[in-house]
Amino acid sequence: MLSALIKKEFLLEFRQKSTLGGVLVYVAGTIFVSVLCFNGRLDKPTWNALFWIITLFTSVTISGKSFLKESGGAGLFNYLHYSPQQFIIAKILYNMVFMLALSFITFFFYAFFVKNEVGNMPMFFIVLTLASTGLAGVLSLMSAIAAKANGNFAMMSILSFPVVMPLILVVIRLSKQAVDGLEWAGVSLSFISILAALNVLTIALSFLLFPYLWKD
Repeated sequence: MLSALIKKEFLLEFRQKSTLGGVLVYVAGTIFVSVLCFNGRLDKPTWNALFWIITLFTSVTISGKSFLKESGGAGLFNYLHYSPQQFIIAKILYNMVFMLALSFITFFFYAFFVKNEVGNMPMFFIVLTLASTGLAGVLSLMSAIAAKANGNFAMMSILSFPVVMPLILVVIRLSKQAVDGLEWAGVSLSFISILAALNVLTIALSFLLFPYLWKD
């Protein structure tokens, strides 16, 4: 059942390509403007900040609208045929996979056309993976809450801000260490543990809280 739900999400996404196309245009446009403005002369803090700005807004666009289309007949069908736990986990896993793929695509083009400032690539990819999945999880739950408020996308952004900020602060600190090329001995492994714990906590809270939204 869970795999069928995830498959349905992918089929619906690639059947209506407007969101995917909009995200790709946003990513390509931002990278192109960065190339024109900085001409490859970004220092490491600016490179790091600009990359996560692109990633954050990509996450909001993808995950933020995941529940806004679940209304009317589609919402009733889902309510009758799926359990709330399966439904929210499928949504989160779909958004995590989609966001993770787009994050790596963004990094590839960003590093190729702007510059690659990362000194410790394995660590950066671990941070990118945990950050992408964490953002997708948080924004999926916030989108579900906003969908119950007449599908207000602005409300989703407002609700997400205080929840996303702790995750972003940890991500920026860890990614800065990766960009600076610190060896694993100099990396604060406690922050990696915190980032992984935030991912687990997000999924657990969604699993526990979403059934109450589902009944509304």
